[in-house]
Amino acid sequence: MTAPDCQLYLISPLDVSGDFAARLARALDAGPVAAFQFRVKGIDEHAAVKLAEPLQAICAQHDVAFIVNDSISLAKRLGADGVHLGQDDGEVADARQRLGKEAQIGVACKDSRHLAMEAGEAGADYVSFGAFYPSTTKVTTVQADIELLSWWSNLFEIPVVAIGGITPANCAPLVAAGADFLAVCNGVWGGDEAQAVADFARAMTGVAR
Repeated sequence: MTAPDCQLYLISPLDVSGDFAARLARALDAGPVAAFQFRVKGIDEHAAVKLAEPLQAICAQHDVAFIVNDSISLAKRLGADGVHLGQDDGEVADARQRLGKEAQIGVACKDSRHLAMEAGEAGADYVSFGAFYPSTTKVTTVQADIELLSWWSNLFEIPVVAIGGITPANCAPLVAAGADFLAVCNGVWGGDEAQAVADFARAMTGVAR
């Protein structure tokens, strides 16, 4: 997931049933997307696999990385491109051993420089900071300072992901501060997903870094 410019990293809503596969395809057709994170809660792995497989196929057709949230086991079962780990979801070393050297392993670090540096030393492929703005997707326990992005991007080569309440209207300061990826859920799925992806592409283009 290394890239010179800021890119969009879509996170699924918790409910990916019904017409969501069609919505995902529509979003990926609307503009550049680097990765898609499959994030569901409260269902067993067999049910998660059934929901994930058609979405994974759509991502493959669009050359978009398919990342599994929280579960190293599910990522391995699906042959996913990677896994995104919270602080209680397992170790980078275990994920690397189970998923292989090519897997993209990300670690959520909230607003902690210490956790981010630990993740980098452990071999994470990216770290994420946030929430930067109030979020409707999950309970916001910390408010991250945009300066974290500048600090990280100036010192480390590992990509940094900004997350939390990001919209086309408020994303420019995050891009300018050095975010490599914007992780977005409700900012895309809360309305017309194709319009939102196109709006993000416009908002991220030409921002001085």
